[in-house]
Amino acid sequence: MIRTVVVDDEALVRSGFRLILNAADDIEVVATATGGQALAAVREHQPDVVLLDIRMPDVDGLTVLRELCALPAPKRPVVAMLTTFDTDEYVLRALDTGAAGFLLKDTEPAQLAQAVRMLASGGVVMSPKATRSLLSRHPGAGEAGQATARVERLSERERDVLVMVAEGLSNTEIGNRLHLSGGTVKDHVSAILAKLRVDGRVQAALLAQRAGLLAKR
Repeated sequence: MIRTVVVDDEALVRSGFRLILNAADDIEVVATATGGQALAAVREHQPDVVLLDIRMPDVDGLTVLRELCALPAPKRPVVAMLTTFDTDEYVLRALDTGAAGFLLKDTEPAQLAQAVRMLASGGVVMSPKATRSLLSRHPGAGEAGQATARVERLSERERDVLVMVAEGLSNTEIGNRLHLSGGTVKDHVSAILAKLRVDGRVQAALLAQRAGLLAKR
């Protein structure tokens, strides 16, 4: 079971997400919380995935995210941000802070469950369309020219893998699509992160977006 915690200031959102996710056979919402309750809930229930509202009146999502990212590795969950707007300026800050992606609150139920599975398997959750819109509305975060130059350091195969990382696929899914072993995909991802000089898959995915690799997808 994928243990999940939902953090949102609205009780209706928390109960709705619990109902949707608990309908999946492989997901269990072990707790819901407001921003002020989030850290304690995560420490108590040790979830695999946290869905975290980015804007809350008591303790905002970015503050909670920083607290969760500071937890020791064995107890640190994967965190995706929840937002109402696909152009929310805070999303980029959250991704740079350590979030593994973001979801719109009106995501379809089946897609929501699949997103949780993707997060738990090591993938990232970022709608290419929404991310392109976000970057276009906040051009200071774009740096398209620099991103393109860094992506050009990659081999053709590495660029293929990078695009799939940006689409949110896990290593296993990438391997299945490209007919590669899990170990080979892992080696490609490690090489990509090193060549791009980024710390993780989310930052690599953002670079792919900024460089226009997903523009036609």
